[in-house]
Amino acid sequence: HVQLVESGGGSVQAGGSLRLSCAGTGIHLSSAFCVGWFRQVPGKEREGVASIRPGATTTAYASSVRGRFSISLDTAKNTVFLQMNSLKPEDTATYYCAAQFLEASCAVVHAIDNWGQGTQVTVS
Repeated sequence: HVQLVESGGGSVQAGGSLRLSCAGTGIHLSSAFCVGWFRQVPGKEREGVASIRPGATTTAYASSVRGRFSISLDTAKNTVFLQMNSLKPEDTATYYCAAQFLEASCAVVHAIDNWGQGTQVTVS
């Protein structure tokens, strides 16, 4: 049974930092084509925030978070992290980790095979 379990969300003041974690069970994140983070606010579509390609060790970021967020994968712990610095109120959302095995563009919702349950991030 595949599970992606996020943790690390919470409330923080603008300018602060949070580190999200996503641990995989029943799945080898290092075998995925992409592992990434998405976020969603009520009434809006889920959007890709950051992704990493384990096989190529390349990363990609949405323009809104580039330079502030950093994604990393610890293969020994089978866990993907999202370090979020210089947080802004517009970063407030539910954050989801995701794994994609389809060899296609990363950070695209319809290509995702497995989703976490989401963790709330609130920046005030």
